Amino acid sequence: MNLPSRAWLDVDFDAVRHNVRQLRARAGVPLIVMVKANAYGIGAVAVSRALGIPFDRTPPAADAPWGLGIASLDEAAELRDAGCRGRILCFTPFLPSELAQAYALGVRPALHRPIDIRAWAAAGQGGELRPYHLSIDTGMARAGVRWDQVGQLRDSLRAHPPEGVFTHFHSADENVDSRDEQEARFVDAMLDLGDALPSAVLRHSDNSAGIASRTRLSPGSLARPGIAVYGGMFSDLLGLKQVVHLRARVIDLRDVALGETVSYGATWTAARPTRIATVSAGYADGYRRQLSNRGEVLIGGVRCPVAGRVTMDMIMVDVTDVPCAVGDVATLIGTDGADTLSTEQVAEKAELSPYELLVGLALRVPSRPLSSSPP
Repeated sequence: MNLPSRAWLDVDFDAVRHNVRQLRARAGVPLIVMVKANAYGIGAVAVSRALGIPFDRTPPAADAPWGLGIASLDEAAELRDAGCRGRILCFTPFLPSELAQAYALGVRPALHRPIDIRAWAAAGQGGELRPYHLSIDTGMARAGVRWDQVGQLRDSLRAHPPEGVFTHFHSADENVDSRDEQEARFVDAMLDLGDALPSAVLRHSDNSAGIASRTRLSPGSLARPGIAVYGGMFSDLLGLKQVVHLRARVIDLRDVALGETVSYGATWTAARPTRIATVSAGYADGYRRQLSNRGEVLIGGVRCPVAGRVTMDMIMVDVTDVPCAVGDVATLIGTDGADTLSTEQVAEKAELSPYELLVGLALRVPSRPLSSSPP
């Protein structure tokens, strides 16, 4: 495959599969893999295919995830239009006007209001109830019925039982006590509901942080990793691999004299005669402006510091001590040779969430499979 001429994103689908295997082993339960936001910018259809989710007439792989997690009907429609036949759960509450479309797409909604549960049941033909999952808020205060107010749902749940019930941790990566408090509230809510929930209801609470923060297996029936699937967090702890590799060409070279400045605002001044390489990617390609004067890129496997402010389409880097020519490839995030600028490391340098960094990488650059193509 010919390399793009300007900038591109290499996506390692073997790494995605490896990461899912690691997470499945750590959790000890089947996974709902989050592919919302176009699989965190990596490509929801491609990731789903790579993981063995059934498409068209292709059966599911033996180790395929239990299902996929999304955040909007547009995301569901993209998967279905591509031929996806796997289970799809939407964790963002639907407006009442969206329930019919969700039903038509075969999406499992997250419901928590009696009126929506009744409307979902009424959408079926001949009394058929399509699966849905009950959302319980245990402290996130974003969506779901409060853990101490679930009693109001007993009648609706008895009449229209859910397939699953879940909650979402807000700080499991920062505070295990908060995770345990939310988990206790979740258990209390299910005890309060008692036999209003089916005995075989699927319980799930662990996101990536929940899985990573445990020394034992995940509780319940399922777990829902997102950021860790894409190597954005917990890589060292969980033995995850780097998935994305943002690369761009060196398009110019120049010599800068002692005391001269580089880029907007003249925020970088040469402390010695310096060789500066201009690289053809900037913040319009997802390489964030916060990396000005603090980021690094790999050229020939050697780290080269960013000199001056990151601009919309280009960055400048100090290559004084590195052999470099116009046309060479710079790696802004990812692996070159024996060194890796991981998503976590780059996000930390930019003082950003790895989530923000990942989803921004698809702004303009094309992507291509680094290893084997998705099956």
